[in-house]
Amino acid sequence: MTRDIHRRGFMGTAVASGVLTIVPRHVLGGTEYVAPSDKITLAHIGMGTQGFRELGGLLADPGIQIVAVCDPNTDSSDYVEWGKGSVRGTIRKLLDKPAWRENDGGCPGGREVGREVVDAYYAAGRSEENFKACSAYADFRELLEKEKDLDAVKIMTPDHLHATVSIAAMNRGKHVLMHKPLSNRMAEGRLVVETARRTKVATHLLAYGSGSGNGRIAQRIKEGAIGTLREVHNWSNRPVWPQYPEIPTDKPPLPKGFDWDLWLGPAPDRPYHPHYTHTVFRGWYDFGGGSMADMGIYSLWPVFAALELGVPQSAETRATHTCSIVENVSRPVKNDFSYPAACTIRFKFAAKTDAPPVELFWYDGGMKPRLGEEIEAQNIDMPREGILFIGDQGTIMAGFQGQNPQRFANGKREPVGGEASQRHGARHVPWIEAVQGGPPSPGNFGNAASITDTVNLGAVALRAGKKVLLDSENMKITNSADANKYLVRQYRPGWEL
Repeated sequence: MTRDIHRRGFMGTAVASGVLTIVPRHVLGGTEYVAPSDKITLAHIGMGTQGFRELGGLLADPGIQIVAVCDPNTDSSDYVEWGKGSVRGTIRKLLDKPAWRENDGGCPGGREVGREVVDAYYAAGRSEENFKACSAYADFRELLEKEKDLDAVKIMTPDHLHATVSIAAMNRGKHVLMHKPLSNRMAEGRLVVETARRTKVATHLLAYGSGSGNGRIAQRIKEGAIGTLREVHNWSNRPVWPQYPEIPTDKPPLPKGFDWDLWLGPAPDRPYHPHYTHTVFRGWYDFGGGSMADMGIYSLWPVFAALELGVPQSAETRATHTCSIVENVSRPVKNDFSYPAACTIRFKFAAKTDAPPVELFWYDGGMKPRLGEEIEAQNIDMPREGILFIGDQGTIMAGFQGQNPQRFANGKREPVGGEASQRHGARHVPWIEAVQGGPPSPGNFGNAASITDTVNLGAVALRAGKKVLLDSENMKITNSADANKYLVRQYRPGWEL
C-alpha cells in the first residue's frame, strides 16, 4: 500500500528546519535545497482558520511539497478567528505582501486562497525547481483519485470528517498528518486506528507533545512524588466559541462557492446555516467533539501514556442546561444536538496489579475543582486553566499543559523538579521521520487510541444524561441500551464507513 519512500535522501537540515513560525516566502533556497524528487508530496485538506495558522511550517519545510489543497469553500471572508486580522496578517507574511486584501475586513479562507498562498510562496522561494502550480479541489475524493503522485495528506477539516477523509487516504496508501481528534465517534475512532495498523502508513496526530509537562509530572508521580495517585483533575476555559442552545430555524442563503453537501459529508442532512460552520462546528454533537476533544487531548494524552491508563470503565457527567418559554410555560430544553455551555465529566479507570483505581475529572466552561485544604492554606489563585494530581501523600498543581508544577504536602509548597523534554523542529517532524522509513512517530494514531475512546465516551455520557458503563472489548454500553447509538454515526446514504 505504501510507496517506497526509503529512496528519498532527505537532508538533515530538512527535518530540523520544520519550525512553526511564519517564514516569508523569499527565505527559502540556498543550503536547505532539496531536489523535487526527494520531497514528500502533500495535499492540504481543509483551508480554514487553523489551516492557515499552521500552513507556514509546512511551506517553510524544504522536505515537503504541497501539491494540492482541498476545501468545499471556494473563497470567502466569513471565517472565525481568535484575533482581529490575525489570519489575514499570517497570509500577508507568507506572501510577503503587507497590503494583501487591505480593503477586506473579514477573515479569509477557502481553497482558492490556499492555492494562491502556496503558488506564490513556492514561485518566489523555489523558482529554481520549475515549480508546478498547486491544484485545488472541492472534493477530497476527487483529489485522491486524480493526484497520482501524492505521498501524504494533512487533514484540517471539522471533526466529523476526520475519520472519513483519513480512512480514504490510508486505504490508498497515503501517509496522514491530522489535527485532533481522530473522530468524534468511538466506533469511527477505532476504525481509524485499525486502518492505520492494517495499511502500515505513517500517521501522526498533531496534539502529540504539546502537554509534555504533564507527562513529566506523571513520571514523577510514578516515582512516588505524592504517594499513590487517586485522582486527576483537568480544567479548561473552553468553549471559546458560541454554544448554541437551539437548532436554528431560519434559512439564510447558501454562500456563493460553498458546497454544503461536501461540507456535511457523512453527517445527517440539514439546511445550511453559518452557526454550524467555520470554527463554531465544535459545539455540535454531529460536527465536533466539544471542549474536551478540542483541548483535553493536548493536556491529557501524555498522562495516559505515562500512567498507561487505558480505556475508562465508566463516565458520569454534570452539565448546564437552558430553558425556554412555550405557551407561557418555562421548561428546560431537551438538548441532544449541542454540547452544554459548561460541564464536568468523571471517568473511572480500572485498578492494576500494582495500583488502585484512578479517577479522572474534566471541567470546562468555567467549572473548576475544589482545592484541598493544603492548597487553600497557601492562598493560591487557581489559573484559568490547569491540572491537579491528588495522591495519598500530597498534591501537584500545574498549568494546563504542566507549566510551573508545584507540590503541596505536609503544609509545604515546593516546585516539582524534572528536566524539560527536548523538542526539535516542528510538531510534524516525528511524522516526517516515520515517512522516511524511520520508527513510527510517538504521536501515531495507535498511541492515541485510549485518549480518543475517553473523550468520545464523555460525549456519550453527556448525551445519555446518565452514568454509562463501558465494555471496552465489545464497545458496548452495558447499563443503557439506548446510549449505544451515541457510539456510532448515523450516516447519510453514500457516506458509510
